[in-house]
Amino acid sequence: MAANSFMVPLGTPAPHFDLTAIDGGSVSLTDLKGSPATLVIFLSNHCPYVRHIEHGLGAMVAEYGSRLSAVGICSNDNVNYPDDDATHLAEQAVRAGFTFPYLLDDTQEVAKAYRAACTPDFFLYDSALKLAYRGQFDASRPRNDTPVTGESLRQAVDALLTGAPVDTDQIPSIGCSIKWKPGNAPA
Repeated sequence: MAANSFMVPLGTPAPHFDLTAIDGGSVSLTDLKGSPATLVIFLSNHCPYVRHIEHGLGAMVAEYGSRLSAVGICSNDNVNYPDDDATHLAEQAVRAGFTFPYLLDDTQEVAKAYRAACTPDFFLYDSALKLAYRGQFDASRPRNDTPVTGESLRQAVDALLTGAPVDTDQIPSIGCSIKWKPGNAPA
């Protein structure tokens, strides 16, 4: 079922996390500090909205290199949605060209802390780890003819990297709702 981002208030501090990566290591928010821009992306392997943009997302993050710290997080219930387990996420990372760590939020507490609603859901933070952008990757959707460019997110990243203000007129991301474990959905 399609869902929109909650549009968390701009300026909200990035919630801390320390999660296991699909390769077995761990990554925390502290590991991402020191960059002028930090991107936290809630993703999944089975969602058609994510699959539609995944190559463009992988290429965009790689283009920015060390100027952009990025991490992907999968918070979906991987028991009822086995395509979102570590093995399948690793396949997705290779397929999409993800160069950033891909993390597992098995308790779903990180998704709740970020108020993530869908996959993909983008949270871009400034150098002080304050929310500067939350919204769509671009206007492309699985069933429209708009090319995947990452234009909306790119404009926000470019603004942070040049010290310009990020446009506050932001369009929510749309995607598959996070697949909550039974009894775990936020109230």
